[in-house]
Amino acid sequence: MGQHINIPTSRTQCIGGYLAEPAGKPKGGIVVIQEIFGVTQHMRDVADRFAAAGYTAIAPSFFDHLEAWLELDYDDVGLARGRALVAELGLDRPLEDVASAANAIASAGRIGTVGFCWGGTVALLAAQQLGLPSVSYYGARNLSLLGREPKAPLMFHFGDNDASIPPEAVQRHRDALPETEIFTYAGADHAFNRNSDPHYHHASATLAWQRTLAFFEKHLAAA
Repeated sequence: MGQHINIPTSRTQCIGGYLAEPAGKPKGGIVVIQEIFGVTQHMRDVADRFAAAGYTAIAPSFFDHLEAWLELDYDDVGLARGRALVAELGLDRPLEDVASAANAIASAGRIGTVGFCWGGTVALLAAQQLGLPSVSYYGARNLSLLGREPKAPLMFHFGDNDASIPPEAVQRHRDALPETEIFTYAGADHAFNRNSDPHYHHASATLAWQRTLAFFEKHLAAA
């Protein structure tokens, strides 16, 4: 459904991206923010699903700053490499890339973001600093950022069995953002939305997707 494109960035360097467009007039645009494994088939599938739901979706490839079109395997080697890459990139440059990707699809209407894992934390930053309505899936790096006031609505999804985000970490989200929709899912682990992963939890992923679509319907399509 989608296509690979180039996205101009604020640092005079183009990065790649995956663009998926709806059949008719878009309800809005969504920046799909990658995990630490790159713009994998799973991320492209998420973009395609948003396009099928009526949104223009774009997934910028943050790793292009370091190595073009890098997709890592979901194994220990890929995990170690991904962690090293995101440590090298930091958070400022990916956030700039989100802004560039949002600008690239500005003609779609109001723009929001959805991020997964590391991308879930970038999505939190997008609400805080860019003012984009954002949905954050299992962002394990969120805690140090919770003191910043968001400029746009947020929604969070966490798995009850996610050791990287224990109940006390989820409670800190609730304490810091009492007006925000924060959902936990019984029986779900980290990466419960990744349908190519052993941690995929169908019931939780389905419910989280329904809630995410309702969020964007309210804050993008109906705005």
